[in-house]
Amino acid sequence: MLLFLLAVAQAHAQGLRGGAAKRIVTPDPLLPVSGGIGPGQPSTEKRGELWTRVLVLEQDGVRVAIVGSDFLGFPAALGNKVRAAVKGIPPENILISATHTHSGPDCYGFPDANGEVGGDLAYLTSVCEKMADAINEASAALKPVRLRIGTDEAIGKIAYNYYAPELYDPRCSVIQLLDEGDRAIGTLVNYAIHPEVLGSGQGITSADVIGPLYDRVEQKAGGTAVFVNSALGGMVTADCRGPDGQDIQTWEECQRIGNLLADEALRIIAAAPVQDSPALRCHAKQVSFPVESAMMRMIIERSPLGYELAADGTISTQLNLIELGNSRIATIPGEALPNIGYYLKRQMGAEHNLLFGLTNDAFGYILSEVDWDSFKRYRYITRTSLGERTGTILIESVRDLVKSASGR
Repeated sequence: MLLFLLAVAQAHAQGLRGGAAKRIVTPDPLLPVSGGIGPGQPSTEKRGELWTRVLVLEQDGVRVAIVGSDFLGFPAALGNKVRAAVKGIPPENILISATHTHSGPDCYGFPDANGEVGGDLAYLTSVCEKMADAINEASAALKPVRLRIGTDEAIGKIAYNYYAPELYDPRCSVIQLLDEGDRAIGTLVNYAIHPEVLGSGQGITSADVIGPLYDRVEQKAGGTAVFVNSALGGMVTADCRGPDGQDIQTWEECQRIGNLLADEALRIIAAAPVQDSPALRCHAKQVSFPVESAMMRMIIERSPLGYELAADGTISTQLNLIELGNSRIATIPGEALPNIGYYLKRQMGAEHNLLFGLTNDAFGYILSEVDWDSFKRYRYITRTSLGERTGTILIESVRDLVKSASGR
């Protein structure tokens, strides 16, 4: 009887398991690419592929999927279709993010000046199907893994704040899953950057700097590379400034920045110790944000995706807090400004504190109340934010999740 109880206890005290998968989601034929609100720009060529990339983690019956996708944003109206097609993972444990490339198809259904909306619904349905397939594949391939997590400043000419060059977070966090032979199954890079070297005006479909990052990480480390953006708002962008101050908008510059960020990520993770018995927990919370911006309300009401605007003028989304080993990961449903990102990391209380921006939803910029409509420079990001209290509600909600996770 004692041996039986020990066997049962051991079966329930499983170690961490992980799996990875990826799918190409480049449209064929190519579709217009979107860099923001309004009609897309025709695309006539591609540089690399667009991807959806997945890591699935499981420990003691808790299973979590982390999904990256090479789009400007991936709203919950699409993400919920993916979740409905996934087996064996609770919907609230599936985190779907966008890398924020400005050279991919419209996933919002942006209306133009005449009220006509963009977005190819058949293509978006195929993306949802491929994303769900990748999650199911990674989930079916789970195997025992060991974990490494590292955080440090990424050194070099990678990103800067277009509004105020030094006001950005240079820290890069990396999560790596290793199999029993210490081979990488998956490497996740978390860093704040607008991947917009090429932009939407050159007629090129591309993951931008993130494509070369994938290739470099997989070439050097093996496994599947995943990129999840961080607090990139206001306006943390790729540092493609040339000696004359003009942007270098070439594929070669994408490669330079993507390769440099990949090399820095691999340097950071190489120094991280292996965690043999990391715990995994997933917390979720539904949060409602008032929609005060006329522009954002127009997008929500006219998009063909079926956003759900409540009678009181609010829109709801899911926030997550993941506890993984000595790290905590909080999700942000848009592009939080760097000051909000810094503050949230200080509040999260782990050795490694990661922010997954543009995850579970993509609600534009997220400002603090004191920044809202405060400077001419902030007029655009104010117009493309849900409302004045969006940042405050986000901060309070993440702090609530942290308190709940800490048992306070």
